[in-house]
Amino acid sequence: MKKGGFCRFARNLYWGNSVKKRPIVKWKLYHGSGQLDIYCITRAAMEQDQLDIIHCAFLKQKYYRENPVLIYGIANGRKEAMDLVLRISQEASIAGMDGRLLDYLTSLE
Repeated sequence: MKKGGFCRFARNLYWGNSVKKRPIVKWKLYHGSGQLDIYCITRAAMEQDQLDIIHCAFLKQKYYRENPVLIYGIANGRKEAMDLVLRISQEASIAGMDGRLLDYLTSLE
């Protein structure tokens, strides 16, 4: 089994406004601890999509221990996660990358 956490974090991590105790939330995500209302924005599993919004409970699966997912954003609740995706989309449009969210997020690294 691969040593390390269940996820990795983007350098320019997007945070929801209502997420409190951010270092603790990050630590819990990395170690696979449960949290009730934390949602993560990750690269989509399907090639035709760009981003997924997943509940943090999915990160507790053995698959993610062996294949850590890259997290672009952390939100408190699904609605806030959708607002973060909208914010990423608007910032990508301003940067001239309309509809290319992954390209935009990769350029920030």
